[in-house]
Amino acid sequence: MYSGIIPPLVTPVDYDGNVCEQSVKNLIDFVRPFSTALMPTLSSGEGWALNDWQWKDMIKFTIKHASGLPVLAGVEYKTTEEVVEKARRAQRLGVDAVVITTPFEKDITQDEIYQHFLQVREVGVPVLIYNEEAISGNSIEYGTIERICGLGNIVGIKEASGSASFTKRIVDSGLDIPVFQGWEHLCYQSKGVDGYIVPLANLEPEVCSEMLRDPTAKKQSRIDSLCKRYNILGEDWYVFLKKELQQRGTITTMRVI
Repeated sequence: MYSGIIPPLVTPVDYDGNVCEQSVKNLIDFVRPFSTALMPTLSSGEGWALNDWQWKDMIKFTIKHASGLPVLAGVEYKTTEEVVEKARRAQRLGVDAVVITTPFEKDITQDEIYQHFLQVREVGVPVLIYNEEAISGNSIEYGTIERICGLGNIVGIKEASGSASFTKRIVDSGLDIPVFQGWEHLCYQSKGVDGYIVPLANLEPEVCSEMLRDPTAKKQSRIDSLCKRYNILGEDWYVFLKKELQQRGTITTMRVI
C-alpha cells in the first residue's frame, strides 16, 4: 500500500516544447531521498494541457529514472473514453498505477462518476482516485467514494476537496485505502492521513516529509510561509514551481505547456 510523500512532478520542457529528459532526471534525483513514489502528468505537471507525445515522454522518462520508485501516472482528460484509452497506454508504458479525476463535466451525476471509475478499473491497472473540483468542475461525494472503493484495485485517494473534515471522514471510514492530503495548508488539520501529494514536494520534499512524520502547528506555519513565498496556492502555481526550479538549476526552462 502506498504512503509517504509522492511529489506530483512538474513537466519540464525545452524551448521547443519537448520534454527535457535531463531536467526530469534532475528533479527526480532531488526529490528521491524523501519520496516513496513519483507522480508525473497530474495537475502540477499540467496533465490536462499535455499533448500526446509530451504525456508519453514525461511518463517514459519518469519510469526510466525512477530507480525503483513506483510511478503513478496522472490521466487528466475530459471523457471516460479518453481516460480509458490513456489508462491502457499508461499500463503498456509500465506504470504502477494511474491517477484519475472524474470526467470534466459540471452537471455529472454521482452514478456517472461511479460508472467512469468502473470502466477505468476494468482496464486492469491499479487506480488512485483524485478527488478535486478545479479541473473537472465537480466533486465526488462520500457515498460514491465508498462505492468506487468497493470495486477493488483502488490503491488510494488524493483528497483535494479542500475540506479537512471530509478528508478526516475518509481517514476514519475504515475503507482500508491510503488517503493523501492534496493541499499544503491543510496538512496539520489532516492528522492520520497516509501521506501528502502536494506541489510543495517538488521544491521542499524534506519539509513535507518532516511534517508527515510529526505534524505540528509550527511546521504548518513554515509550510504556509513557503507556499506564500513560492505562490503555490495561486491559480498558476505550476508556473511558479517551474520558475523556482529553473532558478535553482534543476530544470532548464520555466516554459509552461
